[in-house]
Amino acid sequence: MNVAVKICGVNTPEALRWAAEAGADFVGFVYFPPSPRAVTPAQSGAISASLEGGPRRVGLFVEPEDALLEAALASTALGVIQLHGEESPARVAEIRARFGVPVMKALGIATEADLAQIAEYEPVADRLLLDAKPPPGAVLPGGNAAPFEWRLARLARITRPWLLAGGLTPANVAEAIAASGAPGVDVSSGVERARGVKDPALIRDFIGAAQGG
Repeated sequence: MNVAVKICGVNTPEALRWAAEAGADFVGFVYFPPSPRAVTPAQSGAISASLEGGPRRVGLFVEPEDALLEAALASTALGVIQLHGEESPARVAEIRARFGVPVMKALGIATEADLAQIAEYEPVADRLLLDAKPPPGAVLPGGNAAPFEWRLARLARITRPWLLAGGLTPANVAEAIAASGAPGVDVSSGVERARGVKDPALIRDFIGAAQGG
């Protein structure tokens, strides 16, 4: 199976180049200031411009105002808008219609009951991302290096393209794909040598393991 890989939290030209050289399908820019991987629209624009072509650029937003979306899209050729907060299906549909860019909605999963969200968001999102629910009191909605029970994803009937996220590393990503049946995976902290600092060897190892290399 050709598993799609997204390297999220790219915040330097070097990290973008490493992801591209390793064969990533997507890279994510985080527009959420509390994150150690956060970038501004101006910063993401400069990073993206440092490499012609390469992985599809994804912008990660948490309950964004339209002004932030406009600024990010003006600075950076984003191919996907990722919504990682508590955005309602109506808000997802509104953003998709207004900006004309495919939208990926992240859904927090902890128990089988959380899979009910999928039916609500599939009609309005182009892609879904199943992530571990953040632990109580967490500041970040994702990127907390915590997995959920991967087999739960097999209980869902997902008709949209989707990615699996949450606590993935080069050591466990193959197992996660086998357990969940995920057609794609998303990693951030699992390919870092320190919080917010990507590591080229970990990126290579992760993509190799995800794609059976």
